[in-house]
Amino acid sequence: MSPERASHDKRKHCAIIGAGAAGMACAASLAEHPNKFKVTVIERMGVCGGQATSISIDKGKFGTSWMNNGVQGGSPAFKHTFNFFQKYGHQPQEVKLQVAFGKGKDSFWTNCFPSVLVDQFSADIRKFGKVLKFIKYTMPVFGLIPIKLMLRIFFFSKDFGDKMVYPLIALFLGTGNQTANVSCAILERLFDDPNMKLWNYDSDTLLPNLPTMVTFPNLHNFYQDWAADLRAKGVDIRLNTDVSAVLSRSNEGVELQTRPFKPSRPDELAGGTHASSEASTERFDEMVLAILADDAKKILGKTATWREKFVLGSARFYDDITITHSDSAYFEKHYETKFDSKLCAEPKSSDQERQIRFAAGETTGPGGEPSGYRPMYFTHSYPQDMQKIEMAFDCTNYQHQFRQEQDADKPPQPFDQHIFQSIFLDKTHRELWTIDEIDKDKIIESKWWHQLGHRWQHYLRVVPGMMFLNGHNHTFYAGSWTLVNMHELACVSGIAAAYRLGAEYERFDEFAETFFANYLLISHGVRYKPRKNKSS
Repeated sequence: MSPERASHDKRKHCAIIGAGAAGMACAASLAEHPNKFKVTVIERMGVCGGQATSISIDKGKFGTSWMNNGVQGGSPAFKHTFNFFQKYGHQPQEVKLQVAFGKGKDSFWTNCFPSVLVDQFSADIRKFGKVLKFIKYTMPVFGLIPIKLMLRIFFFSKDFGDKMVYPLIALFLGTGNQTANVSCAILERLFDDPNMKLWNYDSDTLLPNLPTMVTFPNLHNFYQDWAADLRAKGVDIRLNTDVSAVLSRSNEGVELQTRPFKPSRPDELAGGTHASSEASTERFDEMVLAILADDAKKILGKTATWREKFVLGSARFYDDITITHSDSAYFEKHYETKFDSKLCAEPKSSDQERQIRFAAGETTGPGGEPSGYRPMYFTHSYPQDMQKIEMAFDCTNYQHQFRQEQDADKPPQPFDQHIFQSIFLDKTHRELWTIDEIDKDKIIESKWWHQLGHRWQHYLRVVPGMMFLNGHNHTFYAGSWTLVNMHELACVSGIAAAYRLGAEYERFDEFAETFFANYLLISHGVRYKPRKNKSS
């Protein structure tokens, strides 16, 4: 801090680079202490939210005026995420999850009714539960090995891995086409960790019947309201601004070079261009890099330490594209979108009989929810390489606003007026994609994403390495990439960075507090101790 500034402002001036979930959560925590922190958020895009964005659509045609087009929902355990939503009057909505994996009787399975594939792999499914316990008790050693090796070690059927395990993990943890290389620890956490699991393991069907998931409110509106509140609390949020370089980090603080930035179109892979050649130099006391690891490494440049180069450079990212469209013919070609009794296995219990009747639309669910097979999540594996997949959503079935905005006396939205998202993973596998089969006249938006690949090396180098980076050289790191790709994790990582800077953790839920404490220990090497900052 310069002597001139110190004489006027004794607060710690913190720069938060990135206004996604992590950056905004960090800013929100620091903003609760206006006498201690002066907060500046710098975001290269024109909106806050990062991957949590929404788009406008034709209500007359599709039944609603908006949809979330990146992050769409999560687990009921996302306590910090929901706490932020509710502060600004945005309510998440529960939904009973319906999933459809594969196409055709030999490859299809679902959590909606008994399927032939689940019966075929019943022995593998039961053994899978035992292996999950083995991984848990041999953590972290066995947890580091990749899933593909684990499947071979325990003599699982190759088809069980290709048709059930890989699609399941890729779909719900966003591991893309790197799923075979993902650490077993993530597999175990998905089913067993109370802080991260999406559902309980089912020894009969692997994925339980219709578990409760949560869909998010309009994320564009939520982040706008969040940003407005932070600005009202004194936070300077600067959009369309790029941190092009970290010039120095010393006892005097952090010196940054910033420029105006013009983002590229969503359908372009390049990030954008600087709106002018004029660069500004700014100095801050502390810096939080709430951006992807490879972007952080790039802007640190020559100021990066060898540890930062090693840890940040070990995170691998892949370029994926999401096509939002209304091509129902394409969707029906590649996925099982409608109930067909030929896809059902012979029921072995009254409960399975009930599931079939529910899927066929003959009875309501246990909670009184409308009946019928209406899958929301889909996967399609490539015959040329079954470890590589495409993912998709039927957003009309999934996102709650499509149902809520319908008139009570109006029939459900016709299938040919549904909105879908097809996600094509890793552009280096472009030759496998079915993207060219989508009717171009029915494409609503195309958007590129730079996504983390949760390879086993990530949990050997990046995750344990973060505690040796956070807090050194006036620098902290935040983002879901520090552990696993979840909106909730991004929020917690931002709050943890603020806590390390001296902010108080807001205690509102015991489960959430435990999650925060665990993350703080893993990523910062610091034990959580509740405290009250009197000067806040």
